Amino acid sequence: MSAELERRLTELVARAQVVVAHAWVVRAFIRHSPEVEDYPELHEIGRAIFDLARALETRIDNARGYFKMLGKKHAKYRTAVNEFCRVAPSISSHTNYAMATISLADTVTELQSLVEASQRAIRDSA
Repeated sequence: MSAELERRLTELVARAQVVVAHAWVVRAFIRHSPEVEDYPELHEIGRAIFDLARALETRIDNARGYFKMLGKKHAKYRTAVNEFCRVAPSISSHTNYAMATISLADTVTELQSLVEASQRAIRDSA
């Protein structure tokens, strides 16, 4: 891998980690919200965020591997986020839940964009 490609992919990994950190904070909010006791379906989004974050951290020093793993995990994560966004308004109308849906929906979009940017960088370096 060229030095330029390695630098670019490392930058993209760093950005992706920031995005995952945002999801992790939403996970913490949900886990500690009183609604989680009455709505077991909230556990699924927590598991999806946990699974994504833990899988990616195993590849943090391997940018190509990181984006390969992100590509594999993204669809399941997107499905969980979509389901959370669908059910959250019926669980609580509190602003925290409204903001959590916006935040998680944005992480899906941003992570997809970063996967695509990594693919472009690899393709352009060939």
